[in-house]
Amino acid sequence: MGPRGLPLLVATLAGCLFPARGCVICDPKVREALNSLEMDYLPGHLEANHHKKVMEKIKQALEDFKDLPIDEDSYMGVVDEATLEKSSWSLLKDMKRITDSDAKGELFVKEMLWMLHLAKNTFASYAAQFQKEAFCPNKCGLMLQPLIWCSTCQKQVHACRKSKNCGEREVKVHHMEDMILDCELNWHKISQGLTDYSFYRVWKNNSETLVSKGKEPILTKTMVRPKDAGTYRCELGSIQSSPATIIYFHVTVLPKRIQEEIPSPNTETQDETALGEVALDRPHTTTDFEPQTPKPEQLLRRRLLGVLIWGLVVLTVGVLTA
Repeated sequence: MGPRGLPLLVATLAGCLFPARGCVICDPKVREALNSLEMDYLPGHLEANHHKKVMEKIKQALEDFKDLPIDEDSYMGVVDEATLEKSSWSLLKDMKRITDSDAKGELFVKEMLWMLHLAKNTFASYAAQFQKEAFCPNKCGLMLQPLIWCSTCQKQVHACRKSKNCGEREVKVHHMEDMILDCELNWHKISQGLTDYSFYRVWKNNSETLVSKGKEPILTKTMVRPKDAGTYRCELGSIQSSPATIIYFHVTVLPKRIQEEIPSPNTETQDETALGEVALDRPHTTTDFEPQTPKPEQLLRRRLLGVLIWGLVVLTVGVLTA
């Protein structure tokens, strides 16, 4: 491409980048990288008369990421911090690849054009994934989700309002065991503006008694009895007028578990006694067996021991008499 080709390429770059998709320009790291590109890289890699125009088009292209058409399934003009971080990291990685290659002049502009074209698609995929999986993930209740508005780069809290009733749960526990009621939902930890968990005992006349209140989402009652059976209600408060979530627990107290006693290995069971069996580890009494006749070797050993003892006695007496 000749000297006239570079201005034409810059114009092409501007025309194709205006519909770019994303709001990575909101990330301070991206703005810092663009400033470094203009001040440190371009002076040695692009003619000075093209610096300003190229940088204006690149910045404008990134700012126009906010112009992605609104679609409930792919983009609603907002992203969360995690999505912005992924998109920014992808852009910065590709930008560094270009600068590390030491591309100059027309080659630099071509590389930048193609990189930003791919960046549009990358952000579009990240935004669609966020929209489907992370945008207002609460199935019920009130979630206050911090989001970034691509049009202004401002971080604001969005209220995801759904039915505050998050259903009923059946809980069965045996008599004298521990009852555990868990009121936490998976999105509670990422929501802002939540206050305390309050557990109430609901009586048959629809009156309620506060059982506990605090930051702990679990109510534990030890050694439950039949009187503990019934309905409980958990309410998670919020900074707004209405609660974030409400969950009902229907508790049933079952009879006490029957614990089967396992006899010790050294204990003789009634069945074994009835059958005349003897445990292997139990010491035998003299009545269990008939007397046995000592062996000849044992008789000889006993006799020699007796002679030795009497010899010692005689020797002792002789010494004392002397």
